[in-house]
Amino acid sequence: MKPLDLWPAEERRQLVGVFTDIDDTLTTDGVATGDALSAIAALRHAGLHVIPITGRPMGWSEPFARAWPVDAIVAENGAVALIHTGPGGLRKIYQQGEAVRQMNYERMQRVARRIVAEIPGAMRSRDSAGRETDIAIDHSEYTTLPADCIAKVVALMQDEGMNATVSSIHINGWLGDHNKLSGARWIVRELFRRELDAEIGRWAYVGDSTNDVLMFEHFAHSIGVANIRRFEAQLSRLPAYITPSERGAGFAELAQAILGSR
Repeated sequence: MKPLDLWPAEERRQLVGVFTDIDDTLTTDGVATGDALSAIAALRHAGLHVIPITGRPMGWSEPFARAWPVDAIVAENGAVALIHTGPGGLRKIYQQGEAVRQMNYERMQRVARRIVAEIPGAMRSRDSAGRETDIAIDHSEYTTLPADCIAKVVALMQDEGMNATVSSIHINGWLGDHNKLSGARWIVRELFRRELDAEIGRWAYVGDSTNDVLMFEHFAHSIGVANIRRFEAQLSRLPAYITPSERGAGFAELAQAILGSR
């Protein structure tokens, strides 16, 4: 990971948008601080698109999609998107049809009950009530789950035929072939009627943990906020650049690096 100030200005100048994780990337101690929100607003004012992509649930994401100056929020690791339709208005869209979502939901609830029953200390995330297309087990938000138990949760989800990924706070599991990358491709198609892969060199991605690896692999302009060093040994692909500061302050530094090139 190179220091952020080594990111060539010409590359920053060509950007049309920024995809970003939320927890511990935009937020600090669970709160989107003023510097991070001001950075989003400044990017939008400069004509760039800002689209958070998160493992958080639709219900948790909805108030932020209404209040933050973003184009949309893609939630539940790419399964659902909340798109602005005007002042205070949102349109909700899914990658899966209703019948498939209902069938998957019932199956995933059985898996969640099995995890809680079989793995000591495992508990569902407190935001589970807002989840429609995945399940989440808390490992660092309101409880601490040891690394060996995190691995057991992941293995159990995978044994049940689910995808599993570990964020900075949760272990997420879902059924289907969606993920953060497919969610990014999907939302660019839905919002702009364009193909992300044809212009991916003009987008940046910002993240902080192991569930961002797929994005780090595909985005040449990939950035980790400084707290990514917590997961560095577990990352199969590192971001290209790293900010000096952690969490929301790091996102603000990224925004300033982009805006300073214009």
